[in-house]
Amino acid sequence: MTNAPRDKSISLAWTGASGAPYGLSLLQALLCADYRVFLMISSAARVVLATEQGLQLSANTDKAREQLLTLLAEQTGELKGELRVLGKDEWFSPPASGSAAPGQMVICPCSTGTLAAVATGMSNNLLERAADVVIKERGQLILVPRETPFSAIHLEHMLTLSRLGVTIMPAAPGFYHNPKSIQDLVDFMVARILDHLGIDHALTSRWGYDKHQSDLDN
Repeated sequence: MTNAPRDKSISLAWTGASGAPYGLSLLQALLCADYRVFLMISSAARVVLATEQGLQLSANTDKAREQLLTLLAEQTGELKGELRVLGKDEWFSPPASGSAAPGQMVICPCSTGTLAAVATGMSNNLLERAADVVIKERGQLILVPRETPFSAIHLEHMLTLSRLGVTIMPAAPGFYHNPKSIQDLVDFMVARILDHLGIDHALTSRWGYDKHQSDLDN
């Protein structure tokens, strides 16, 4: 795998919260945008992928990488970016160190257990350590929790992280774009994540843009 520029690299993590379609669609969008993606997948996330997507993802990182690239290529065609799937104990991988980690990371979906671990700096595995690195290096960390209702414990952890500059973006799609399918709802959330990452996309129209463009045309 070639060395991509650091500003075109990103860490992505999937955890055990419901919302596997969000994670898969975000990975697809990042690869289509020519990003080098360091993907971390918790054991609970594999259970969710099997339950929600019927995807039995291998625990072997090389096999998992091939499974994901094959699946996404079938949906999209050519993928411009690069994918590296990392195991939970790969402490010598780039995301584990501030000297090499990408400056951006997204945990999508983010379980409340992962939320707690990140908020308290647990760093018991690579996923948690990667998030800790982004925070300490003053990078950009986005968490997409999927739980309802939130308890006071969850909200306190979110507030702690928000005060550190972490973006808390609950998986709460809007309806003003008149979604016609589940994928439309997924795309809404992925589009908002990409907006915050500064990555161009055409997943959804922007608020008021279509009407404004129509007025200009008239």
